[in-house]
Amino acid sequence: MLEATGRRPRLRTRAMFALIALFGAHAATASAAEPASQPNSWPPKLVRIVVPFSAGSTPDMVGRVLADSLQARHPGVSFVIENKPGAAGNIGTDAVAKARPDGATLGISIAGPLVINRILFAKLPYDPERDIAPVTMLTRMPSVLAVPSSLGISTVSDFIARLKDGNKSLAYASIGAGSLSQLCMEAIAQKAGAKMVHIPYAGSPNAVTALIRGDVQAACLPAIAVAPQQASGAIRILAVTTPERSPFLPEIPTLKESGIEVQSDAWNALIAPGGTPPALVAAINAEFRQSLSEPAVIAKLKTQMIVPAASSPDELRKTLADEKLLWADVIRAAGIRIE
Repeated sequence: MLEATGRRPRLRTRAMFALIALFGAHAATASAAEPASQPNSWPPKLVRIVVPFSAGSTPDMVGRVLADSLQARHPGVSFVIENKPGAAGNIGTDAVAKARPDGATLGISIAGPLVINRILFAKLPYDPERDIAPVTMLTRMPSVLAVPSSLGISTVSDFIARLKDGNKSLAYASIGAGSLSQLCMEAIAQKAGAKMVHIPYAGSPNAVTALIRGDVQAACLPAIAVAPQQASGAIRILAVTTPERSPFLPEIPTLKESGIEVQSDAWNALIAPGGTPPALVAAINAEFRQSLSEPAVIAKLKTQMIVPAASSPDELRKTLADEKLLWADVIRAAGIRIE
């Protein structure tokens, strides 16, 4: 009797440990099988893609093309484009920076909010390095140096010679103070050791009209805005601003070929909130890279003279750092500032 009584605690203890081991193994198996608990389980049921510019802008168009592609591959997920324009792109980019780093909120942004504004503005509501996680470069679009045909010049060297003529003051158009179109023209003038008068306009159509009328003598604008007027003979494109010749304008030389070391192609990039786990960033990167490789996506982008330009997160991070150094020098030399 005493022997039987003495064995019961040991038997119960062994049974208890066996149950604990069984439940522990079951929990581990369930955890491994549950994709929602893994950092690379993307996308969730709802993904907001914030565009810090208005509907119809280039980042908006790129975002919608890619959202359609993602939607087709993930029919159970809602990909929603959310336009948050204002403050030169700072408002929308700040919304991404302050979102939860869980992959449910992403952003499509450009050089302005990610690079240029940190130099132009005395203070930003977010830190582009701390509060933003680079995911991938998405697209690139060539810009061009264009002049009115009535100016009577056909090469960059002719333009530089006219620019250096102290008896003639030349004005250039841009799509706004601190825009890439202004910085491109300022960089060209600085490389030439000359000065130009800056006249900002509300957008590319207005700047193109000013060129045609001869109200300004030059502009650095997206190729898609200028190419039709080149074809009509009203405007002459002197050079593209990309590192290599554009497949859309193969006959046009680059600025570098023409003796001016300036590069300012417009790009769109995908960002996530700072603190997004690297494994989750990698999963999102892979999804967008797949979309950018689809023939239908490439064809849609081509209609706007845009090419896919997928990258790794580290490659995008390096681009942001390199362009910060590049444009900081141009902005300071030109004395551009937005308070």
